[in-house]
Amino acid sequence: MLVKRAEQAMIRAKSAALKSVGLTPSQYVALFELDRQPGITAATLARACLVTPQAMMILLKTMEQQGLITRSSHPRHPSVLELHMTEVGREALHGARERVDPIEQRVFGAFSPKDEAAFRGFLLRFIEAFGGE
Repeated sequence: MLVKRAEQAMIRAKSAALKSVGLTPSQYVALFELDRQPGITAATLARACLVTPQAMMILLKTMEQQGLITRSSHPRHPSVLELHMTEVGREALHGARERVDPIEQRVFGAFSPKDEAAFRGFLLRFIEAFGGE
């Protein structure tokens, strides 16, 4: 239950910060991943964001309507749609990072460098225990 409480506290803080730039946490994560992997498919993005393909399609439709992303056919595989961030999306991501990064820094700033390293190690072991990356 402690992990869930920590996750909820982080989500509440990030949600409030992201609201000021007009993004949801899901949109932020999607833009973050698109920044890391321009041109990925919706299925790949869904896996990276830990949501179902159906949920991702709904999210992408909204993001496209907001002008945050575009979808275009793959040059060699016309039936595959690639996702790209627009300039509006890049600006939104930049603004979001300016608000979210201090939250994450505050969390890790609560630990000494030694404790932070141990905490990060514990989190990685926690993820690995479930077969994660």
